[in-house]
Amino acid sequence: MSTTDAGVQLVRNATVLVDVGDTTFLVDPMFASPGENPSVPNTPNDRRNPLVPMPDVDLSYDAVIVTHRHTDHWDEAASAALDADVPLFCQPQESDAFVEEGFTDVRPVTDDASFAGVTIHRTPGRHGHGELATEMGPVSGFVFEAEETVYVAGDTVWYEPVAETLDQFDPDLVVLNGGEARFEEGEPITMGVDDVSAVRAATDATVGVVHMEAINHCLLTREELRSATENVRVPEDGERIGS
Repeated sequence: MSTTDAGVQLVRNATVLVDVGDTTFLVDPMFASPGENPSVPNTPNDRRNPLVPMPDVDLSYDAVIVTHRHTDHWDEAASAALDADVPLFCQPQESDAFVEEGFTDVRPVTDDASFAGVTIHRTPGRHGHGELATEMGPVSGFVFEAEETVYVAGDTVWYEPVAETLDQFDPDLVVLNGGEARFEEGEPITMGVDDVSAVRAATDATVGVVHMEAINHCLLTREELRSATENVRVPEDGERIGS
C-alpha cells in the first residue's frame, strides 16, 4: 500500500473534505437535516433523506467541487449555506444552474483546471448500467494532483474508464461511492462489493468507500462491505483516511 500526505475526511454520504497539500476542497455538499429531503422514489423503502445527522466536523475549505447535481450531492441547504463567491468547480453541463442560484465564481471543468497549486482533472463516470445510466444523466469524477494525488470517482460503477483513470494518474488515495444504490428495477447505480473489489485489484493506492448508510436507496451496509473486501477503508461519518 502506498503512503501519502493527502487525506480525505468523510462528512456524510458523498460529502467529503479533500486535503491536497495546503488546500482543502469540499466535495458534494449535502447539508440537510435528517428527513428534510424527500426519499428517492421507486426504491425499496420510502425513508426521507438524509437518514442520519451531520457529524461534528470543522467545515473549513478553500473551494467547492460538485460532481453532479443530484440532491444527495447538492441540496438546497448547501446552496443556502455556501458563500456566493466561493470558487465552485463543476461539470460544464451544470454551470448555468449554479449561476442561476447566485454563485459568482463558477468554474466549469472541461478537462482540467488549476487552483492554489493543485491541478484538477475531470474524469468519466457511468451512473449505472445500460439505459438507466443514460437516464441518470452526466456524472463526473475528479482527480486532485499536486505532490500527492487523490481520485474521487463520484457516482460511477466499475467500467473501463475508471480503470483507465487509475492507470493514467496512479493516485495515492482513491475515494469510491459505494452503498450499491438502486431502484426497484435494474442494476445498482453506485459501487457494490464487486465494483470495489475490482478497484482494489487495479491499484496499490489507499482505497476508501463513502456514500453509505445515509440515503434511502443505498442498501449495502458498511459492515457488509467490510466483511466482503480486504484492504479497503470504510470510514464512519466524521472519520478521516490518509494522513
